[in-house]
Amino acid sequence: MAGAWSALVIDDDPGIRQSIRLCLEAIGGHVLGVGTAAAAIDALDHRHFDVVFLDLWLQSVSGLTLLPEILRRQSEAGVVVITAYATFESAVEAMRRGAIDYLPKPFTPEQVRAAARRIVTAGLLRQQIDELKDRLDHTEGESWFETASPVNALFLARARRAAASDAVILIRGESGTGKTVLARWLRRQSLRPDGPFVTVHCPLLSGELMSSILFGHKKGAFTGAVADAVGKVEEAEGGTLFLDEVGDLSADAQARLLRFLNDCTYERVGEARERRADVRLITATNRDLTQDVQAKRFREDLLFRLSVITLTMPPLRDRPEDILPIARHYLNFFAKRQGRNHLEFSEAAQRAMIEYPWPGNLRELRNAVERAVILCPSAVVESDDLGITDLSPLPALGEVAGAALAVGADVSIDLLEREHIARVVARAPSLEAAARILGINVSTLHRKRKRYGLV
Repeated sequence: MAGAWSALVIDDDPGIRQSIRLCLEAIGGHVLGVGTAAAAIDALDHRHFDVVFLDLWLQSVSGLTLLPEILRRQSEAGVVVITAYATFESAVEAMRRGAIDYLPKPFTPEQVRAAARRIVTAGLLRQQIDELKDRLDHTEGESWFETASPVNALFLARARRAAASDAVILIRGESGTGKTVLARWLRRQSLRPDGPFVTVHCPLLSGELMSSILFGHKKGAFTGAVADAVGKVEEAEGGTLFLDEVGDLSADAQARLLRFLNDCTYERVGEARERRADVRLITATNRDLTQDVQAKRFREDLLFRLSVITLTMPPLRDRPEDILPIARHYLNFFAKRQGRNHLEFSEAAQRAMIEYPWPGNLRELRNAVERAVILCPSAVVESDDLGITDLSPLPALGEVAGAALAVGADVSIDLLEREHIARVVARAPSLEAAARILGINVSTLHRKRKRYGLV
């Protein structure tokens, strides 16, 4: 396998440790063997490992209790559980707790090497994907903040003013609008551009571990806490902490975060010592936190503290002027990546992209262009290649025989929306007034009227 990689073997049998070490060193691995959970934790705290072979039983200790601690410290490591007492139930439980593979004893050298190869290869692929995403996020960030849309221009002007402060920012917006891209840009424009940028994806954390991940924990604070652990707040010292989908925080994490926002102090889980941190907080959500407050899922006092400055990102459908420039940016990026020069969009594809509502926003547009670059058979990208061909005109008003245009009737959402827009425009004193009633901007109203044949 190409590149240096390392493995940790955790087994109380010295013979097993030795045999696995020889198997892995034969294919280029750097291998450390330990016989106890404490030695494993110490190794994980001081060295990086790509692969971990974990015995299901370490004397009287179940290896499954150690598994969460391994992944907490090195989440990218691939864990292979090995055991002489293989059962279907233990295999399922190991996978549920995060193991990648499961080897019953006795195993052959080739089985050990094959398991390691799969994990290291998958890690290299993840690294390549992450590098591609970083490059794309960087270039996307540059292009995203160049806009021809009046709606987006007003939003960006507000965002630039917010970035220059050290206030807490809540980014709201639909899924795929680029909230993470904006958060990284806010950090670059802030008073602490060179500080760390630490991201926490709240939906990926279980409720029990959320406070520990954010604020750290003390050894013995809970089952499996075999050593002190630093939290994300401490990692972000002097920089920016970004909480993505903050509405998914557990009740305990919400209470701890509120205290931190009030006086910049916190305590690790299971520890009485008060700590301080200098961190700028940015949060994001695609949920209506006001409804979550009413449903008792989110603290109202925390929402007040998080929304000192609220930036609501416009969806792509409300900034149609930016669709083609962004699509061309993605086209150039992915074409270069695939070695396909001189690709271009057909006129029909460009019209389709402008008319399509892009419910998945920038993410959907990016995925559509990437797919087209890979699959389109010619140098001209058509709407078929983008997967947005379902734009056939709707029947004229009144052509749906026997169907009453009412909520709950057997008609499509498009037909209901068209009828609603037609009636509002008919009674409103101006298009601006109609747009206000409909809760959209005038440019979106123009586009919808054109889409529905109302002009």
